[in-house]
Amino acid sequence: QVQLVESGGGSVQAGGSLRLSCASSGYSLTTYCVGWFRQAAGKQREWGSHISNDGSTSYSHSVQGRFNISKDPAKEVVYLQMNSQKSEDTAKYYCAARQRSNSAHCGDGIFIPPLAAWGEGTQVTVTS
Repeated sequence: QVQLVESGGGSVQAGGSLRLSCASSGYSLTTYCVGWFRQAAGKQREWGSHISNDGSTSYSHSVQGRFNISKDPAKEVVYLQMNSQKSEDTAKYYCAARQRSNSAHCGDGIFIPPLAAWGEGTQVTVTS
């Protein structure tokens, strides 16, 4: 089972940017669908974005146009570039990965443990 480690979280002022990284443990992510989720205090975890095997991407309405997901297969890392951050972006951010044979089978609802691997998360705090 692939193991994932998130990094890059921290504190940023509203309007600023952060880039999160999701590193896999020696597995190429070329055959994985990888998603980013977040959970704010007292709220349910919500899906934010995912990137499929072929690099196609999808975003929730709340981050569309501000966040960008990308991957570097050579480095076995998926990134989440977060721009124009708002206070409501404050949350713990998690990445998840599930191997898929076809990019069409990548979607926000597939990241169910234990079928999908999850990282421990990284905290992002946006201050006004």
